[in-house]
Amino acid sequence: MERIKINLPDTFSFSTKLIIRITDINYGGHVGNDTFLSLIHEARLQFLQHHGYEELNIGGYGLILADAGIEYKYELKHADEIMISVVAANFDKISFDLFYKIELIKNGDKILAGKAKTGMLFFDYAAKKKMNLPDEVITKFKN
Repeated sequence: MERIKINLPDTFSFSTKLIIRITDINYGGHVGNDTFLSLIHEARLQFLQHHGYEELNIGGYGLILADAGIEYKYELKHADEIMISVVAANFDKISFDLFYKIELIKNGDKILAGKAKTGMLFFDYAAKKKMNLPDEVITKFKN
């Protein structure tokens, strides 16, 4: 079976720390795939806020998640402290990618727990159509 392979960029422009809650744990006793996606969603929201944006208001328009890929590397459990680093890349006329590095912080060390990528489309929700990504957004996200 062919597996998803995510090649992370060398540097990340934003990081946030989160604690795994009991409600993040599935019947297998660890963070499940649905929660992993929710964790990167939280990191995406914080990344956008760091740049002065909201998911539904980036220069008057919003974002749509077009695709997502996750590569699991290490099990996460209740009360684990994690760091999720985020960077935007691969800009084109209407979209860009966000890359996420999820690391478990354990005894002062960082253990790679996962890699993820989401493809984001710039979208006018009122008109229900894709929009061009403003140069201002690209410039902010690259810094």
